[in-house]
Amino acid sequence: MQNPYLNYKQNAAATMTPAERTAAVYDKCITELNKAIYYIDNKNIPEAHNSIVKVQNIVEFLDSHLVAKYEISDDFAALYDHLRKKLLTANIKKDPDYIRKIIPFFQNLKDAFTEMSKKGM
Repeated sequence: MQNPYLNYKQNAAATMTPAERTAAVYDKCITELNKAIYYIDNKNIPEAHNSIVKVQNIVEFLDSHLVAKYEISDDFAALYDHLRKKLLTANIKKDPDYIRKIIPFFQNLKDAFTEMSKKGM
């Protein structure tokens, strides 16, 4: 018998619009960065590292799936490059205040894609 919660999550993801899925991915980045802050504050550096690496991997994935024929792809590529640099520094420094300054980037992106989703885009 399959886990009902897992079933729910799979169905929810399958029925999301592309904008909703993208907003959910940015939300996951925010969650992982907040977890990294928590882990650093509690001296669990290996878990903080893992959380930041998860966000780095997400940014890498998003960047690798940009479609070059769209003009905005260049802007997103530049943004993702900037975020990669910030995340690398965050993972080296393990400074909660530095990580807190990165979260708004993801929050703004999440908000934009949530708004696009509401408008049916």
